[in-house]
Amino acid sequence: MNPAARIKELRTLLDRANRAYYVDAAPIMSDPEFDRQLAELAKLEREHPELDDPTSPTKRVGGEPIEGFRTLPHSQPMLSIDNTYSEEDLTQWWERCAEGIGKGGLFGEQSLVCVADPKIDGLAINLRYEKGLLALALTRGDGTKGDDVTHAVRAIRSVPLKLEGSVPEVLDVRGEIYMPTAEFDRINSEREAEGEDLFMNPRNATAGTLKNLDPKVAASRRLGFSAWGRGEISDDGFAETYSELLKKFRAAGLPTSKFVKVCQTLEEIQKTIKDFATKRPTLPFWTDGMVVRVDSFAQQEKLGRTSKSPRWIVAYKYPAERKTTVLLGVEHQVGKTGKITPRATMEGVVIAGTLVQHSTLHNYGRILDAATEDENVRTDIRIGDTVCVEKAGEIIPQLVQVILAKRPKDAQRIVPPAKCPECGGVVEPDPPESIENPKLETSRRCMNPECPAQVEEKLIWFAGRRQMDIDGLGEKTVRLIRAAETIPLKTFADIFNLHQHKEKLLTLDGMGEKKVAALMEGIEAAKGRGLARLLGGMGMRHVGESTSRALAKAFRNYDELMQAKPWEFMPIAVNGMSPKKREALTGSAAKLAREFETGLGVDTAPAVHAYLHSATAKHTFEDLRKAGVDLTSHEYVDPAKAAANVGPLTGKTVVITGSIEGWERSELGRALEKLGAKVTDSVSKKTSLLIAGEAAGSKLAKAKELGVEIWNDAKMQQEIGSQLKH
Repeated sequence: MNPAARIKELRTLLDRANRAYYVDAAPIMSDPEFDRQLAELAKLEREHPELDDPTSPTKRVGGEPIEGFRTLPHSQPMLSIDNTYSEEDLTQWWERCAEGIGKGGLFGEQSLVCVADPKIDGLAINLRYEKGLLALALTRGDGTKGDDVTHAVRAIRSVPLKLEGSVPEVLDVRGEIYMPTAEFDRINSEREAEGEDLFMNPRNATAGTLKNLDPKVAASRRLGFSAWGRGEISDDGFAETYSELLKKFRAAGLPTSKFVKVCQTLEEIQKTIKDFATKRPTLPFWTDGMVVRVDSFAQQEKLGRTSKSPRWIVAYKYPAERKTTVLLGVEHQVGKTGKITPRATMEGVVIAGTLVQHSTLHNYGRILDAATEDENVRTDIRIGDTVCVEKAGEIIPQLVQVILAKRPKDAQRIVPPAKCPECGGVVEPDPPESIENPKLETSRRCMNPECPAQVEEKLIWFAGRRQMDIDGLGEKTVRLIRAAETIPLKTFADIFNLHQHKEKLLTLDGMGEKKVAALMEGIEAAKGRGLARLLGGMGMRHVGESTSRALAKAFRNYDELMQAKPWEFMPIAVNGMSPKKREALTGSAAKLAREFETGLGVDTAPAVHAYLHSATAKHTFEDLRKAGVDLTSHEYVDPAKAAANVGPLTGKTVVITGSIEGWERSELGRALEKLGAKVTDSVSKKTSLLIAGEAAGSKLAKAKELGVEIWNDAKMQQEIGSQLKH
């Protein structure tokens, strides 16, 4: 057979194999055989460059790394979907849709047909095909624009590079890119063996894969794709219903879910949701619900949408899976601020597909409360108790119930440590008076600033994504370097001097040339993060993300911060006062001024000021300066200019909780501050507004208790969506 004919044959065969595996779920060849044929094709193409074809299966793995992402607009918005968690809410949605389409007029009296489709837990994507060829792949982003990840998506075998049959000239296919559970487990096993941080869940792993600048990373991972929607389509008559659209997608070679079901009645929808719940644990990928949508596109158009979500679609979320197990013991973990947290060790139980053996117990006051007749309380927990555990958002294990009826007679009370379990140092409860009544305790801390556990945890926190964001310096790498004891890593400045120890780093397990080079790049980039990220990353008590940003807005640099007195941590609030009046501020006036700007109060502002002026802190900042770390503020706001800016949230204290679609919490906080808000971390009587996303927890409950105004994602979009900017 001549080379041209063999190349054509191999391309056809490999395309058929991809379709058989990903679309038809009926493989026609093994993985080793696929790889052998692909290698033969690549060799022939190298020998005959005149036969090059950009849609060849070999083109999936041949791309070069890109330098950075570009953000592009969606041709049509990728809106979020409203969630529902109960049959009652689902019934109300059905009735609204039925009423919306059944009142005569242009459509006349019509029946309501819906389609139920599993909600795969992955990353939403828009694939744009032009003349049948994959032209562009954009992430959802903020719904109006997304990141161009075409380089990575082209490397995914489940995504066809060219469509089969007759398709519109422009076809936007929307769907979910996801990581199968087996692939997730394989990658985490490899990362663990190499000493790298593990992915928390398949969705994070998928996002990390697509956001990698090197397409070979995507090519090395068997990601799945499932089409579930449309964007722009140049042919208005391509499909009149969603179910017809999916059939045409499959005919074109696009994978769709085999669990899709057309439902003629509400009862059919409810039965489909219940039936699928039993299948979820056996599936090779993660799901968190069922998406139910009106089948007819004409009816969808009539029902319309809100500013955030279409009215013709809803996602039914399954409740978190709960299982009972036995509490075997409690460990006492020391964090970066010296806070000691009780951590439960339980008999292993599989929840949402993973083995759960541990869960935080939050604080000692909470677990020592007296039991009540309500078995749903999470208090008075004892070793030996039978407990109920769930995964919040199917990710974080939480102990949610003590089964008091099953408490054994020899169940042991949990005893808070009198000394630090790491260094043996003095331990103090908070508030101090709780020493007489531990049930009042909110936290317990080791007071030794040189406690080894605090040092290590502070370094891990400092390097984290929301602090100094040092690529390559995750928890496992910090622990690996410190355990080796051949490389100094005891202070923040030591991080920025690791370049002096490259040769020793290369001798550590899993630290090859590529990883060390990436670490050096990450450290160099972190030097320029600025004062706010630096203050927020140091693990200072009372100084979280919002307070560090507020201080950075008020002071141009570290030196100016050090020249200030405690009351000057709120310069905008007291702008215009004479020095004498400022000095005279006491009691409620001083408290109001300080808390208004930075969240620091009468007690906490002097404490932070005292720490910054301590010999230890001064030495730390001086060492960072010598290491080349930027100590200037990137957020400084001139008070005169700030006074002239009034936004829709001016004067409001806002707290964010849960997961907000399209936003990282810190990113949303900065956007809200630009609209005048003061964003804080905790709910109190001073909180004006709580923005609650998915999996909102105790902050939402406290806000309701205090009567704080609460916005969900849809309400936020309705009120300020047009002014929010990433």
